[in-house]
Amino acid sequence: MAFLRAVQIFLSGFIVFPAIALCAQQPVSTTPPPQAANASANNPAVAPQKVPPIPANAPHMTKDTRFQIIRDFEAQLVYARSTFPMGTKGLSLKDGVTSPNGPALQQSLAVYGPAIKPGDPARISYVRIKGNCIHFDINGGPIRRQKWYQRIEIDGANGQGVTPGGGQQAPPNPHGSYLEVYFDKYVPEMTAAQLRNLLYPVLDFTAHNKEEAYLDTVPPKVKEAIKAHHVLVGMNSEMVLHAMGKPPRKDREKDADGSDFEEWIYGTMPQDVNFVRFKGDEVVRVETMKVGGQKIVRTEKEIELQQAEKETEAKKDQVRPANAPTLRRPGEDSDQVPKPSDGASPMPIPPPDIPPGGQGPGL
Repeated sequence: MAFLRAVQIFLSGFIVFPAIALCAQQPVSTTPPPQAANASANNPAVAPQKVPPIPANAPHMTKDTRFQIIRDFEAQLVYARSTFPMGTKGLSLKDGVTSPNGPALQQSLAVYGPAIKPGDPARISYVRIKGNCIHFDINGGPIRRQKWYQRIEIDGANGQGVTPGGGQQAPPNPHGSYLEVYFDKYVPEMTAAQLRNLLYPVLDFTAHNKEEAYLDTVPPKVKEAIKAHHVLVGMNSEMVLHAMGKPPRKDREKDADGSDFEEWIYGTMPQDVNFVRFKGDEVVRVETMKVGGQKIVRTEKEIELQQAEKETEAKKDQVRPANAPTLRRPGEDSDQVPKPSDGASPMPIPPPDIPPGGQGPGL
């Protein structure tokens, strides 16, 4: 009996060990499964959807495609990748370049203010395709449109017109903007996905939330700092809000040279406390007080934002409104105002003498 058991164990070794050797010789696949390989490609935050470009000899957009584009894009929620100025001057897009841009855009923002900022959710409220342009109203557009029933007027018995829809009421003040996409000669035939790719420099159709849309509009160094909840010297207030959130406390003080600054304070003892100092809209100093009493101060600029410099120049050179109050005479230019050579102010012109008992002009 013991002999049979020993033979059984001996024969089982010839069966098990070749199987182990066979498994060891089989190569292990290092290729990720199809789901993992396509994970980054299917992530909408990585890049816009890759679709074939519009052919150069594409025909005119058909009537059915126009209806399809309007149905797909109207009332759609998107996220802004650029700043839209408020007022009747929106943005234009052609060949991937927006206008106005640079100092011209910052000047318009300084005068009229922003209607939509990068990362803000926006809704396409109206789409019009005409000529060589596709027009998109964003958040209601710059002009409040009336409903069809508000333009109906019924003549009464006494000759007085009555509008059933209340058309006499003044429309509310609109705060939206618009985007116009221009083509060379005409609007060509395209799909909705191709149009979304054309709009990607301005509007993001792939982001899932505001934070995701905003991170795609900042430099890579700023993006990594925001993800790590870290403040860099040179950031603006919008970046700090995305990195640290709203500050529990703000203090306004004066520097040693008398200039004003604002300090945002994050954290309370016995935790680390961060003091973020702003001058204007730029972080100029970050001070961190550690729990152990260590003090870390950073004042060297860690990032350079060209936009901040352009905003400063735009504020200096911003255009005054046409109805701004002035002391100049009608038709008098600033270059025509006499300037004294010694720097002293010129003597004011005395009013004309009016004889006693006389009446002045207009009396």
